Amino acid sequence: MEFTDMSKYDKIELARWVVKKGKQAGADDISVDVIKDRSISVDFRDGKMEELKESSQNYLSLSVYADHRYTSHTTCDLNKDSLEKFISEAVAMTGYLNEDPYRSLPDPKYYKIRNDIDLGIHDDHYYDVTSEQRVKIARDLEAATSALSDKIVTCNASYSDSRAEFVKINSNGFEGERQSTYFGVGVETTVKDVHGGRPGDYDYIGSRFFKDISSLERLGRTAFKRAMQKIGQKKIESGVYDMIVENRALTTMLAGIRYPLTGSYLYRKNSCFENKLGEKIASGKLTIIDDPYLKAGFSSQLYDNDGMATKKRALFEKGVLKSYLIDWYYSRKLNMEPTTGSESNITFALGSRSPEEMIRDVKQGIFVTQFVGGNSNSLTGDFSYGIVGLYVKDGEIVHPVNEMNISGNIMEIWKNLAEVGNDPYQYSSIMRPSMYFKDVHFSGI
Repeated sequence: MEFTDMSKYDKIELARWVVKKGKQAGADDISVDVIKDRSISVDFRDGKMEELKESSQNYLSLSVYADHRYTSHTTCDLNKDSLEKFISEAVAMTGYLNEDPYRSLPDPKYYKIRNDIDLGIHDDHYYDVTSEQRVKIARDLEAATSALSDKIVTCNASYSDSRAEFVKINSNGFEGERQSTYFGVGVETTVKDVHGGRPGDYDYIGSRFFKDISSLERLGRTAFKRAMQKIGQKKIESGVYDMIVENRALTTMLAGIRYPLTGSYLYRKNSCFENKLGEKIASGKLTIIDDPYLKAGFSSQLYDNDGMATKKRALFEKGVLKSYLIDWYYSRKLNMEPTTGSESNITFALGSRSPEEMIRDVKQGIFVTQFVGGNSNSLTGDFSYGIVGLYVKDGEIVHPVNEMNISGNIMEIWKNLAEVGNDPYQYSSIMRPSMYFKDVHFSGI
């Protein structure tokens, strides 16, 4: 039987067989992932198809635990004769590594997953979508966007979709499986700038279900409008200003507080959040929830990468640090209770106003629409980021800005969070709203 024809139950039986063979070869424990995924993408640029690509992968990932040693291995050859040799060599290779007493599979008490929840992450009509439909979506979006204005220099529209099947088995009692689909459409435009520049921008939507990929003309209009807003960009004087960060740009700042939450950073003493669990370290406006059960969420899952059952948990609640992100391995090294090493859908407690409404309250500030480069020190909390955005004075947008930087410290800027918007970004697993910060240091002229 070809692997492409294998049912969910065939994959489970194959994974069980691999576990058995691994134990026979001398492993103490085995973790097996059997994965099948397919992805398709179509790109149109300036009236011509630039790319039509399809890829399919069928592979098996094997983690070996033997005598307090650990290795991981991957193969695309799923023939049992080949797998038997692959398994025995993987187990033998593990014996050459140094001992790590913290390497093991999770305690089975963490395997109690919620099988009563339908995550809604698979479109059963995925295979009904035709190549003609995929091509037409990208072609029509590119044509409609290009026709908006003669100021458009280039236009690139893309369509993509993917489907994946996962089976995971740990030799000490965990078995899990899931299927998921994803569909995405985006468009990017570059426009003429009388000053010789070529500013550009994009818009994008994504969904677990093909039926939700609709009203695509607005993507082109938004991308064009955003690109035109960048014409005439210039710096303003350095100073302390109010700052509103647009929802889709906020991931850069959130990364600065995400990494110090992880077990690896805590263990290496490289986290500014060490020993701060239960302390208020941000504005009371900040509540961040890790929600693995969100219907049709882009990272919804019943179990994490270790096989541990997921739980809905607060990471920050009204500014108080409530939870770290600690996988099984680092929970043992840190002697702490595991939470998860792979957070899921990140949601926020929302405010009541839109970015446009918040802008009207800004006496002097910048509406940041993009971060460009920069860095954040996870130990000290110091950061510096380049920004692109719009200068605001007395509640009105005056002109676009670029080639400016913000700098400060994580522990300070999040205390200066004054307001959270009502506009969660819908096309990401990080569903962040726009946020209004007071007294931010900008470097410009």
